[in-house]
Amino acid sequence: MPVPYETHRRQIETILAAWGMPAENASKTAEVMAWADLHGIDSHGISMLTVYNERVREGRIRMDAKPSVGRESPVSAAVDGDGGLGHVPSRLAMGTAIAKARTSGVGIVTVRNSAHFGACGFYANMAAEAGLVGFVATSASGIQVAPTGGAEAKLGTDPLAFAAPGRDGEPFLLDMATTTVAAGKIRNKANEGLPCPPGWVVTKDGLPSTDPLEAREKGGFLTPLGGTPEGSSHKGYGLAAMVNILGSCMSGATLITDPMHTKEPTGMDIGHFFMAIDPGLFRDTADFRDDVATFCDALRATRPTDPDQPVMVAGDPERRKAAQRGREGIPVARNLAGKLKAIAQESGAAWLLDDTAAA
Repeated sequence: MPVPYETHRRQIETILAAWGMPAENASKTAEVMAWADLHGIDSHGISMLTVYNERVREGRIRMDAKPSVGRESPVSAAVDGDGGLGHVPSRLAMGTAIAKARTSGVGIVTVRNSAHFGACGFYANMAAEAGLVGFVATSASGIQVAPTGGAEAKLGTDPLAFAAPGRDGEPFLLDMATTTVAAGKIRNKANEGLPCPPGWVVTKDGLPSTDPLEAREKGGFLTPLGGTPEGSSHKGYGLAAMVNILGSCMSGATLITDPMHTKEPTGMDIGHFFMAIDPGLFRDTADFRDDVATFCDALRATRPTDPDQPVMVAGDPERRKAAQRGREGIPVARNLAGKLKAIAQESGAAWLLDDTAAA
């Protein structure tokens, strides 16, 4: 059964609080996660509680973490996530970047000593809502991707996001993994016992596979964006390397290629990168936004190959999904709901979702 947005958000918040996260941080984290589900990014929302639950059990995430700003200049800052989940330090980081951009024209903030931070697009959208251009990148915890031509995993999904304000409520908002598909989409297939579409994963010998457990349990790999060398997988590989340079090398977080990556006694030490740019550095901001809107409208006006499938720009599909789910509720798959109910019961959190979903 679809779940109303507010109930969905509160379910996430109650579980986080039951794990020991302070109320304000639980609310801020739940908002990021529920935003992802509302916009159809199901790989980064409530389903992540199954992953976080494992980390909490292992003592790998500090639920009482207190992020702080360290080294700082008029245009930059370095945030320490204090070993907790990445949502709160990332909101602090982009908020700091936005404040600096409003004063100095640009703001760049890194985060280290963090963990998974949800959907990149949430933070890039923060900049767009402030009338700024936003760019976000993050390293990853899971090492599941082989460099083009390699037979050994060295990289993660290593996502990035870019946002630019145009017409009110319709920013250009690109949020993408540097793999063919986000790892969470594969996890969701595994949760429901469903196969992956061809091209998402390959075996340890580089052969095609549709097994959602291939990369996680059987020594196989997720494919870089492009899929194969013939399909230009070097582009996804190159973007992943760029993301790690920004997210880890710039922040000082543990390199994903370091044998100790995510293996310290406590904390995951994931690195994030945030940038906000004021277009007013270069021209009148209203004119910039008008041009972004005009450009996006021209792309939407492209004659489609299928008349029933109009051309969209980055951000359009997610906004449509958010409008639909805002009316109809957010679906939670049956098997996932069962896992979430068990997590709620184990943690002592109230179960707020419809029991029929977890039956």
